[in-house]
Amino acid sequence: MFRSVRHMIYDLIEWRSQILSGTLPQDELKELKKKVTAKIDYGNRILDLDLVVRDEDGNILDPEQTSTISLFRAHEIASKQVEERLQEEKSQKQNIDINRQAKFAATPSFALFVNLKNVVCKIGEDAEVLMSLYDPLESKFISENYLVRWSSCGLPKDIDRLHNLRAVFTDLGSKDLKREKISFVCQIVRVGRMELRDNNTRKLTSGLRRPFGVAGTS
Repeated sequence: MFRSVRHMIYDLIEWRSQILSGTLPQDELKELKKKVTAKIDYGNRILDLDLVVRDEDGNILDPEQTSTISLFRAHEIASKQVEERLQEEKSQKQNIDINRQAKFAATPSFALFVNLKNVVCKIGEDAEVLMSLYDPLESKFISENYLVRWSSCGLPKDIDRLHNLRAVFTDLGSKDLKREKISFVCQIVRVGRMELRDNNTRKLTSGLRRPFGVAGTS
């Protein structure tokens, strides 16, 4: 309500300046005065104030010089005009809401925020932690992987990101919300030797990626 009244006051201030400037032609000045009185009557209506009865030029009718029948007819006309304006505003608002809903439904506008605190898993070597969304009914992943490189010391390899491992899955639309089930899957890939117990320096390998573990929740 405050915003609506504020916008109307700004319009009235602007129109008042145009009227006082004395540069408008008579026909434009007459139309502008009608706009001003219509805006005032509309504002009074939404604020539940008394309806002011006016003549064709927008001047307030004097009840002492106007007959009761004329006042009644003028009141009917003014009430009808205000109601038409209210219906017009309501219709415009409904159209805006419908357009927003259609746009909201047509574009991906849902997100899942993930904050990785720790990886409680004894790996023994460097690892890659991959997190993604999975549809178990269609047997396919429905999002990109969020990758965190984990060191053998039990900390992120990028130490600057400690306590700041956050990701937002933004590629979710209304279609995804209609899925019967969505699983959050975490995969751990060990990066290092072929075998953890391989101590033969001659056969020692490094940098090999091997699946180590997986976890999921729906």
